[in-house]
Amino acid sequence: MKILVCISEVPDTTSKIKHINDNKELDKTGIQWIINPWDELSLTRAIELKETPGSKVESITVVHVGLQDSEPTIRKALAMGADNAIRIDAQPQDAYYVASQLAKTIASMDFDIILTGLDSADFNGSSVGGMLAQQLDMASISAVTALNLEGEKILVNRDVSGGTQTLEVQPPFLATVQKGIAIDPRIPAMRGIMMARSKPLEVLEATNEVTPLTEYVSYEVPPPREACRKFPEENAKELAHALHNEAKLI
Repeated sequence: MKILVCISEVPDTTSKIKHINDNKELDKTGIQWIINPWDELSLTRAIELKETPGSKVESITVVHVGLQDSEPTIRKALAMGADNAIRIDAQPQDAYYVASQLAKTIASMDFDIILTGLDSADFNGSSVGGMLAQQLDMASISAVTALNLEGEKILVNRDVSGGTQTLEVQPPFLATVQKGIAIDPRIPAMRGIMMARSKPLEVLEATNEVTPLTEYVSYEVPPPREACRKFPEENAKELAHALHNEAKLI
């Protein structure tokens, strides 16, 4: 069984976000890039499955759409435990563009399970997984919170309204995962970091047949939050009045 994990890189949440070129581009100066947290959960679960005694997982590949400066992020995925990596040499643009570049590459490959994160921490589009499955004409499962291999069975749990749904699925399929999929966070050890340097990272040309469907005109940083107000517990009426008359809905 072969697993493919799609990863993207996003700014660390502690990074100070600024924009340049009339607010049309992100100022990348001083930005610390990390694996998108949802994608990192996907990769962590794939590694857990491979390391399970008697596992039938042969290999874990990570794939990323990005330029050469994104390779340190890919190497982190290799240090975590992925066996090899693919970088599609293109500047990631909108969700359709990224999904299409992935689909053009993956279509000629053989994977049993494809994992994508539910969301990305930068644009929060929640679109790439569904678009990718559609273009690959592959069965897809969303909101996945658990993925287990039990003998010949592949069992998937997903959140549904009012509870959890358990499905037995047949490969190949694509799963869009969310919080709960991984048991323990995976931090690269020194041995993994050293081994990552020699693991294969294949760079493929992007297809010119794909163009983005959207254009980002400008970006805006949210206004700073107003100062926090505190109310003594004996002033419950004053708190209720403030919530009713002054609180702003977000």
